[in-house]
Amino acid sequence: MRGFELSLPMGTVRGLRAGTGGAPRVLALHGWLDNAASFVPLAPHLPGIELVAPDLPGHGASDHLPRGMDYSFAGAVHTVLDVADALGWERFGLLGHSMGAGIASLVAAACPDRIDRLVAIEALGALAEEPARTVERLREAVVATRALPGKRLRVFPDIGVAVRARMKANNLGEEAARLLVERGTVAVDGGWSWSSDPRLTLPTMVRMTEAQVEDLVAGIVCPTKVLFADPAQPYLPDPLRRARAALLPAGELVVLPGGHHLHMEEPWAVAAAIGGFFAAG
Repeated sequence: MRGFELSLPMGTVRGLRAGTGGAPRVLALHGWLDNAASFVPLAPHLPGIELVAPDLPGHGASDHLPRGMDYSFAGAVHTVLDVADALGWERFGLLGHSMGAGIASLVAAACPDRIDRLVAIEALGALAEEPARTVERLREAVVATRALPGKRLRVFPDIGVAVRARMKANNLGEEAARLLVERGTVAVDGGWSWSSDPRLTLPTMVRMTEAQVEDLVAGIVCPTKVLFADPAQPYLPDPLRRARAALLPAGELVVLPGGHHLHMEEPWAVAAAIGGFFAAG
């Protein structure tokens, strides 16, 4: 994959792309605290498409959002559309992993006239919250946000230590972890630190209820393929993710053995499950 950068209203977005013009266009959205390198293992297994994977704002090599702006799924919808506009793409497909799949779900539901097809890996819709926790979540988010300026970023003496930390945090193999770490760190005094915006670690102030998520998923009218790993993630148990997938008007659910980053660690299996979906027209 080769690098690119785009000037957007929020700042500069950088990323990686593969394929050539004229093929079906697919925008690939990575997960929380990941970056565009998330799609490096998968890209060679998806020939015949033009794949563009941006580092979402605050991640990888892209600019952080300006001070006073919040990272939210709603804001990310406009970033995705801004990226597509800067590329000159009126219609395109979406490939998302985890947080990126959640953002892609919102874009597909909000802009049915622009999205041809959607592949969502390890997420569909957004993380929901119980209505009774609304105030508690709001208070936690405000306290954490006000305390953030006093926190110090972790500094790793070398890249290898950062790779091992990422392997432990996400149960990743070394090769996959190194791809993410090498794109997601910057040199600082004393070693290396994460390049991601610390504001990304703050609790979300307000989340949708499950009923709202269900309405969102039911509104994704484009052909959609949902890929989940077995075993399921604790925050999205198998009965819930199957119930959500069943709401898709034109959806297909595929469950594959693997971990949360299965698109990085079993890219051939994920590519086989996707098949010629994006080229189907």
